[in-house]
Amino acid sequence: MNDYQMGAVESRFADIIWTNEPISSAELVKKSEEALNWKKSTTYTVLKRLCEKGIFRNEKGVVTSLISKEEFYSVKSEKFVEETFGGSLPAFLAAFTSRKKLTSKEVEELKRMVENYEEE
Repeated sequence: MNDYQMGAVESRFADIIWTNEPISSAELVKKSEEALNWKKSTTYTVLKRLCEKGIFRNEKGVVTSLISKEEFYSVKSEKFVEETFGGSLPAFLAAFTSRKKLTSKEVEELKRMVENYEEE
């Protein structure tokens, strides 16, 4: 599995790409300067690092994603549950709900998700 790790600032940068892709590298430099106050060299350094991780591609000056934002966070979440709770989703939910109570709407949504999973 690729190293799909990003810090908070890299995540903000990735969001710029995911929101605007395909995006020219020149436009990405502009948007990164506006949103993150980055210089051109910083943008290209971070872009190169995220390309090496297999998250994005910069081909002929056009930046696109190799993995969607949803897929990225899905993989990251799975890895967190695996490493922290031994892969046990019930253990994760128990820990999560011990400090944050779920709304009735969230409980119903979780029930629907389980029902849909059981039907498959």
